[in-house]
Amino acid sequence: MKILAPGLKPHDLIGIVAPAGPLHEHGVLNRGLETLHKLGFRTTVGRHALAGSGYLAGSDAQRLGDLTEMFSRPEVRAIICLRGGYGTMRLLADIDYGLIRENPKILVGFSDITGLHLAIRKRCGLVTFHGPMVSTDFGTQLSAFTRNHFLQVLTAGAGLRQITNPPDGPRPVTITPGQARGELVGGNLTLVTALLGTPFEIETRGRILFLEEVGENPYRLDRMLSQLRLAGKLAEAAGVIFGECAGCRTGSTGQAFSVVQVLKDRLGDLGVPCFYGLAIGHGAHRATLPLGVTATMDADRHTLHLNEPAVC
Repeated sequence: MKILAPGLKPHDLIGIVAPAGPLHEHGVLNRGLETLHKLGFRTTVGRHALAGSGYLAGSDAQRLGDLTEMFSRPEVRAIICLRGGYGTMRLLADIDYGLIRENPKILVGFSDITGLHLAIRKRCGLVTFHGPMVSTDFGTQLSAFTRNHFLQVLTAGAGLRQITNPPDGPRPVTITPGQARGELVGGNLTLVTALLGTPFEIETRGRILFLEEVGENPYRLDRMLSQLRLAGKLAEAAGVIFGECAGCRTGSTGQAFSVVQVLKDRLGDLGVPCFYGLAIGHGAHRATLPLGVTATMDADRHTLHLNEPAVC
C-alpha cells in the first residue's frame, strides 16, 4: 500500500513541529519562517514547539499533541520538523496512524525524524520525506541545492527525478559497482539500528537502503553496520547508498579505519551495489528523498533516479 500526499502549491500552509529535541536559539525559528514565506508559503507553529524539557522539545504529550494537531487541521498542507536530536522513538506507540492515513500530508525531516518516517511508512503506507528542517536549513543557511531539491520534489507537477551531488558537494566513492532498482527506504543509521526488533523495524528486502550519520567514530559505524548485517538487512537490500558522514573522522590512535574502509569491509563482500557520499543527511547540501517511491541507483555514476512522482 502506498499513499501520496498532495504536492505543495504557492500560498499553502506549512506546519512547524518539534517532535524530538529542543531548539536552543529561538531566532532560528523566526529566520526559518521568514525563509519559507519568501519561498511563497504560509506557516503555522505548533503550540509547544518551543516548550523544551531537558533534551526533549517538551513532554511526550506536548510533542505528540502538536504532531496530531497538524495532521488534523485540513488547512495545513505540509509539516516540517524544527530539528532532530532525540525523542521521536518515545512517540511511536501512541501515534494515531489512522488519522494520518485519512489525512495524508507531506512530512519532512531527517536525523531523529527517521523514527517517524519508518513508523508512518510501516503503519500507514504514506510517502514521507527525508529532507531539510528549520534548524539545519531554513533557519540557518539554505543552499541552492537544498532549496531546489525541496521545491522540485514536493511541488505538484515539478517532478525532480535525477539526484546527483552539486559541484561543491561531497565526492562520492564506489564501494561495490553496479545498478539497482527498488523502493527507497532508510534514514539515520542510529535510528534504523535502534528500531530493529520493534514493530517499526525497517524492511530492506529488494529495496534501496540509504543511510546517513553524523559525528560518529568509524568503530561506532562498524558496530551499527555489523548489527544490520547480522539482522540480514544489508545482504537482502537491492542496493545501499551511504550519505556524506559529516564529522565521522578517524581517531588519532593510528589504529582506526576511515569511513570508506569500514563501508568496504562491512558491505564490500555482499555483492550489493553500494556507494558513499550522496548529499543527504548532515552535510552542507541536502537532497529531499521520498521514502516509499521506486528508484534506481547507479553505484558507478553515483546517481539516484526517482522512477515515479512522490506527491499527487
